[in-house]
Amino acid sequence: MKHNAHRIAVATLLASALGMPALAQQAAPADHAAHHPSTAAAAADMAEGEVRRVDKAGSKITLKHGEIKTLDMPPMTMVFGVADKAMLDKVRQGDKVRFHAANEGGKFIVTEIQAAAQ
Repeated sequence: MKHNAHRIAVATLLASALGMPALAQQAAPADHAAHHPSTAAAAADMAEGEVRRVDKAGSKITLKHGEIKTLDMPPMTMVFGVADKAMLDKVRQGDKVRFHAANEGGKFIVTEIQAAAQ
């Protein structure tokens, strides 16, 4: 009896150990997709807004924006940090823009910004 119980325990451990990499491999593409959406999905996920202020010294931008669906955020005016300070050279106060924003450790960051189609 002890021998069978030992075999069952070893088989269970092996099955668990062999199953873990498979689960990790399955989770990786979904996580990767969340951070690197396809071009079509990326365009659909962009929020629209108007630049209210550009603070190059502080690496911040104030946007009056519509709903940001990816963050479950209603329309408002707020200050965002920027992922790349060079983005601030592309916009000026009053510009209509489309942008991606992310919540990184409790701070809202604009990760991409472009002029809105007129």
